Amino acid sequence: MIKKLLNKRLILFDGAMGTLLQQRGIIDNQLPPLINVSNKDLIKKVHLEYLEAGADVIVTNTFSINRKKLGSKELLKDVIKNATLAAREAVEEFGKGFVAYDIGPIGQLLEPYGTMKFDEAYDLFAEQINFLDTSKVDLIYIETFTDLLELKAAILAAKENSNLPIFASMSFDDNLRTFSGTTPESLAITLEGLGVDALGVNCSSGPRGLVEIVKRIEKISSTPIIAKPNAGIPTLLGDKTVFDFSPQDFSKEMMELINAKASIVGGCCGTTPKHIRELKLELEKAEFETIKEKNITAACSGIKPVFFGNTFVKIGERINPTGKKMLKRAIKANNIDYIVSEAITQVEEGSDVLDINLSVTGVNEIELFSKVVKSIQAVVSTPLQIDTTNEKVFERVLREYSGKAIINSVSGKNKSLKSILPIAKKYGALIIGLTLDENGLPRNSLERVNIAKKIINTARSYGINKKNIIIDCLTLTASAQPEQVYETLEAIKIIKKDLGVKTVLGASNISFGLPNRELLNTIFLIKAREYGLDSAIINTGDQLLSKAILADDVLRHIDKGASKYIKNITSSKDDKKNNKSEISLDEAIIRGFVDTAKQLTIEILKNHNPLNIVDEYLLPALNKVGTLYETGVIYLPQLIQSAQAAKASFHIINSKLAKDINKSGKKIILATVEGDIHDIGKNIVKILLENYGFDVIDLGKDVSVEVIINALKENEVKLIGLSALMTTSVINMKKAIKDLKEKFPDVYIMVGGAVLTEKYSLEINADFYAKDAQEGVKIAKKIYN
Repeated sequence: MIKKLLNKRLILFDGAMGTLLQQRGIIDNQLPPLINVSNKDLIKKVHLEYLEAGADVIVTNTFSINRKKLGSKELLKDVIKNATLAAREAVEEFGKGFVAYDIGPIGQLLEPYGTMKFDEAYDLFAEQINFLDTSKVDLIYIETFTDLLELKAAILAAKENSNLPIFASMSFDDNLRTFSGTTPESLAITLEGLGVDALGVNCSSGPRGLVEIVKRIEKISSTPIIAKPNAGIPTLLGDKTVFDFSPQDFSKEMMELINAKASIVGGCCGTTPKHIRELKLELEKAEFETIKEKNITAACSGIKPVFFGNTFVKIGERINPTGKKMLKRAIKANNIDYIVSEAITQVEEGSDVLDINLSVTGVNEIELFSKVVKSIQAVVSTPLQIDTTNEKVFERVLREYSGKAIINSVSGKNKSLKSILPIAKKYGALIIGLTLDENGLPRNSLERVNIAKKIINTARSYGINKKNIIIDCLTLTASAQPEQVYETLEAIKIIKKDLGVKTVLGASNISFGLPNRELLNTIFLIKAREYGLDSAIINTGDQLLSKAILADDVLRHIDKGASKYIKNITSSKDDKKNNKSEISLDEAIIRGFVDTAKQLTIEILKNHNPLNIVDEYLLPALNKVGTLYETGVIYLPQLIQSAQAAKASFHIINSKLAKDINKSGKKIILATVEGDIHDIGKNIVKILLENYGFDVIDLGKDVSVEVIINALKENEVKLIGLSALMTTSVINMKKAIKDLKEKFPDVYIMVGGAVLTEKYSLEINADFYAKDAQEGVKIAKKIYN
């Protein structure tokens, strides 16, 4: 069992498959996984070379395959069968080693950023695993993902359709985030919650580029860490893609990752058996250190982590229809933009987490919750707290949630514990434990502590560590039960000291029925912090309360130098606009409100020229979003959502014009090159270009140069955009550029994709390199303006 080795010694994975196949001239226009069927013995030979070089684990030649990409279930079955046989036969012939079944990304964005539904992605992953003869493999390795939600779908498919150990890793950019904005912390928090056996990073750049990522993961993770970098940066040597790290240089730099506490290492693109042999020699001199258990309580979105205990965590309470007529109407009317606007406002006020409660009679709570959570996650990076009494809502929403959410709540009642804890364990959620049981409200601090113990002990029986529990000691109203105020505070002190868990309160309950509630809430919250309170569900729009927390942080020396206090006190805003009728069109686009952008466009069109709306609202908004993206204020999900809002507005404007403004004569051809079936990046570029008025001719993925040439003959085009994700397909990109320039010397070619660099784009004779979609827009504007 591979799991038995995880805490005993360093584990060595193999290197690249595609690199070796390309070196031997096997790959032309054929996808590497298809070679499992056409030449299984060659794949077996490559596996044997890695085993002989010292690899403990060989990875099947099945990266990034699924029914959609291969076109049929039968071909998918054949590829999987032959790939696993080749690997297993190699291990049996060599006499030792482990086989990892390899799963790569689908190549499409999931909702809310794309069109693929979570369940559709799950089914594609599950289908592979159900075709797999699990007796032929020792673990499932899920690698090179950039979207945390897609990775979650793959992990759940593996867990629910097999009993194999699961290793999982993501690919990071130089900015220490994935393509979709995921941080090392969000990766570690989410995957550890899901119960994978090892987690980490692969592909990306050379070993040194991954050191900081591994260090950040190790600070919070109690799970063994994977590090499988590329052999540096790809360059062209004749007609072959080569990498700039020699086996000796690669293995020596890998020791920095070992020192950073990576215990499962190997190579990705560009690495060969020579790299693995040299790395094996270095590992024999290295000392193994078991990863330490981290007692860290954290939640996260796909983009942002929140740690309880480091700073006081403010949980925004206002997405709750109790006592809120306008919100209740919005929920009943399915007015998602109104709800999302409230989320954005609370984040701007300083909420670290958002509590979401949509319990209104007569609505389909499951479907509404699913839609609202997706919509909120598309525009804000703040982690979410799911507040409901409906266990079916928890099951649905936690399954589709990108990151590690918070359950609000489970009580000490046996029925609650039995129904909610299995869901929390399955999806790795953080749990608020409410000190309430079958006996009703606790009468004193001791009863609260005993209920907390019951929750913690029962959770442990389900395999839930107490670091994943936050205890709510219950805030009762001071006007009705004044003697309970200090019982709550005493319970916090005891639970923190004796049980060692984090605490939370719904602070505003204390003042119910009394005048000047803000004052009472503030005094109570500051007092609760003295007793050890870690977080509170509050109204972050309450200026007195928010300023008091800032001041208290200074006095507690949490806000060192009072920098946060100075920044927020001097720039605090008194009234955030909450009413959707007050929002402007450009703001709707910036915030990503699709429906609101449509409605506002219809209204403005009554009194404005359509093209003026484009110039005065849409393009300035898109330019601002582009600046926010480039400066790291927002990330890919928000960029896409804003683009979708602009697209909706463009659609309304187009319907009022005699001709489509997108058919402007500024035509651009986009294509993913032959031999490559990934088109996420190309599709994002398409959305942005269309928003800026370009007429995009999208030829799709795995596109031959002949198809591109025919499109050029039929259209007057100045610019072509070519995309590639796989190193094995970059040669096809070079060939395509050569043919296109010979026949159409006046047409400019821009290239992009995860495997490309600016230097590499020059080597293949491209005119422009677009590092991201926003850069692609700049290039297009430069050509056509």
